[in-house]
This record gives sequence, structure tokens and C-alpha cells, in this order.
Amino acid sequence: QAQLVESGGGLVQPGGSLRLSCAASGSIFRTSTIGWFCRAPGKQRELVATITTGGSTNYADSVKGRFTISRDNAKNTVYLQMNSLKPEDTAVYYCRGFFRGAEYWGQGTQVTVSS
Repeated sequence: QAQLVESGGGLVQPGGSLRLSCAASGSIFRTSTIGWFCRAPGKQRELVATITTGGSTNYADSVKGRFTISRDNAKNTVYLQMNSLKPEDTAVYYCRGFFRGAEYWGQGTQVTVSS
């Protein structure tokens, strides 16, 4: 069954770090670019970062130099390392993948940056 499950969110102070995980079913992980998106309160969902099956990455300008996306092929997991967090990073973070033309989303994990 194709699915994505996020974890790793929480409450962190400004300037702190978190690592999010997206565990993907093998069917998605082996064939799909995986993306991290975020939805802040009252805003549209936005792209944060993507990683292809070959490991090529792409980042939103707002997170370049602070966030790093990576993938562990042995664990079928994509990570989002988030450093130097800011209050404006507060959002629900989702991962997305595709399989056989269908789009799949995880349930999301809440990240709150506050002192």
C-alpha cells in the first residue's frame, strides 16, 4: 500500500533545530521525487524542499542555507533537517510523493517555533 508517514515535529525555541522524517512505502520511495511542504495558519500550502530518486535537491528561497533534505535508501525515509528555526517556520509540515500517477500525502507533523 502506497503511503507516507511524517514524524519529528514539536516545539522548539527560535534558533533551534528539528529533524523531520518521512517514511515512505517502497513503491513511492523507489520511483518518486519526494517533497516537503508546509502550511502555516491562514496560508496556502507551500513547497519547502524536494529530492529526486537520484538525490538532486531543490529548496524554497526562504529555507536555503537553513534546511537540508536527504534520503536514506536503506530505510525508505526522507529527512528534513531544519536549523536556525524562526517563528515564521511555524506550520504543519507534510511530505508528498507519487505512484502510478496518483499523488500521496502524509498526515502532517506540527512544527512550532516559539520562545
